[in-house]
Amino acid sequence: MRIAELSRASGVPPATIKYYVREGLLPSGVRTHRNQVEYSEDHVYRLRLIRALLDIGGLSVDAASELLAVLDTGKLTVRESVGEVLYALGGRRSPVGEHEQGAATADVEALLTRRGWQVDEQSPARRTLIDVCAALRLLGHADVVAAMDDYATASETIAATDIGLVRSEPSLERMTETAIVGTLLGDTLLSALRRLAQEHLSQQLLPED
Repeated sequence: MRIAELSRASGVPPATIKYYVREGLLPSGVRTHRNQVEYSEDHVYRLRLIRALLDIGGLSVDAASELLAVLDTGKLTVRESVGEVLYALGGRRSPVGEHEQGAATADVEALLTRRGWQVDEQSPARRTLIDVCAALRLLGHADVVAAMDDYATASETIAATDIGLVRSEPSLERMTETAIVGTLLGDTLLSALRRLAQEHLSQQLLPED
């Protein structure tokens, strides 16, 4: 198919398609003539994946490019691929005071020890969790920090589902893609489900006035 057909099939404007090719997110088509390039259904699927990462997942073009590069490598083990995906996703950082940072680090270290979680010292999610705990303590919400074990229990169940879905895929490429989509879009999915559950339970458990 030509670029105009690819645009119609994917809903992505031709100029944006060319931009994705330049940025390395989308593989180039096959040049059949001097001014003619042919694209395939693989390009349609890749464009849908790119739009999902950018529009629903909220990634920057650079972050999406980094994740897709992991997907395209095809030389890593499944465990290495998942690790690359998780670390490429990074985490939010918010500097806080030294006292809050120290207390929050102790909170997180204690949680990891209690649960026996093996997590690298440089894990972006680990650093993010420390920052979150520090901010919660600074705002006077140590009760939320104290409830982390309940959140961790739910998160471990969710993570087991995530890894099960990855393991069920037939190839390394599909496993890596599932890790990317399941983690990134899964975060958005879980956030929406949590808010729906909060709306439902608040009507049952919270007073009207």
